[in-house]
Amino acid sequence: MNELLHINSTSMDDFITAMTTEDPLSLLPSSTTEEDYDYDKFADMMCDRESVRNFRGNFEPPLFWLIAIIGGAGNLAVVWIYLHFRRRLKTMTDVYLLNLAVADLLFLVTLPLWAAEASHSWIFGTALCKINSALYKVNLFSSMLLLTCISVDRYIVIVQTTKAQNTQLKRRHYSRLVCVGVWLLAVVLATPELVFAEPAQAESMTYCRMVFPANVGNRTKILVLSLQVSMGFCLPFIVMAFCYSVIVAKLLKTRNFQKHKAMRVILAVVVVFVVSQLPYNAMLVVEVSQASNMTVTDCKAVKRLDVARQILKSIAYMHACINPFLYVFVGVRFRNDILHMLQCCFCIPTQTKKPPGKFRSPLSSTRATVMSDSDTSQALSL
Repeated sequence: MNELLHINSTSMDDFITAMTTEDPLSLLPSSTTEEDYDYDKFADMMCDRESVRNFRGNFEPPLFWLIAIIGGAGNLAVVWIYLHFRRRLKTMTDVYLLNLAVADLLFLVTLPLWAAEASHSWIFGTALCKINSALYKVNLFSSMLLLTCISVDRYIVIVQTTKAQNTQLKRRHYSRLVCVGVWLLAVVLATPELVFAEPAQAESMTYCRMVFPANVGNRTKILVLSLQVSMGFCLPFIVMAFCYSVIVAKLLKTRNFQKHKAMRVILAVVVVFVVSQLPYNAMLVVEVSQASNMTVTDCKAVKRLDVARQILKSIAYMHACINPFLYVFVGVRFRNDILHMLQCCFCIPTQTKKPPGKFRSPLSSTRATVMSDSDTSQALSL
């Protein structure tokens, strides 16, 4: 009790910073200098978060492993198809989809380590803590930016058809440069993780978290969260909403019988993106507000926010295993390639092709998905 009475105002400000770090379990280093106070013990005395840690230990590991297995299988299949059928890398969207699958795979690699941390503790050291945290952020930003690029390319192909056909080769060359730029920007945006991520002690458990210096913790945390919300959600959402709304308006003016399928795919893409990403990013905005002026001080309310954050974060992570089914496997050509892959792996006999009897229109023969280019301007059908 005497120790608490001697905490000066500076230490109290620093404690507020520690209580509002990126994760509720994030704590500042447990030294006893003027700059760094033993906030682990102080935080437990103010608000016991043992129930939150127990919830996370039971909830996250099985879900993270499920996401990693399903998403890994789906994205590996996408990479295999693109590398095996080189002809597929002939459009900008194909290049973006391949990079998106790689980004999702690298993101999914981090989930088993987070699952192990939630179950037992962080036992992998400081270097792997920094690498794993940075890898997570690199692929979070790259995935969102690549989804944005896909929506822009679909806008060009469907809305600006003539321009897309006349500049197809040039656009394919630019797509590679755009992908390089996306990865470089994602690495830059993940720099805070390389700098500040390190193992932090909380009672008998160790967690890999962002540990900010006491003198700049609040400002740095607000900046990091603001970058994640703006670049990881707001910018992609604004661009996707504009592109797909214009595409839908274009489709409504056509008389193509395939437009309804195309619109369903677009609707699914937008709905899944909003449902999976909006709640979690809204929670990050709450964290920014909490870091700015400590809006929530009641211990029970804080713990409810902690649990809600864990659930919404897991929902946002599911996007990595849904992407292959939303953007790739909806296409007939890709489903045929998946069947061919299974035939090769399990020695399933191939079916004999039917002779071309009836005349088929170019649209029905290409059967291009709304997420893949077609040699024609009507790249809409499934």
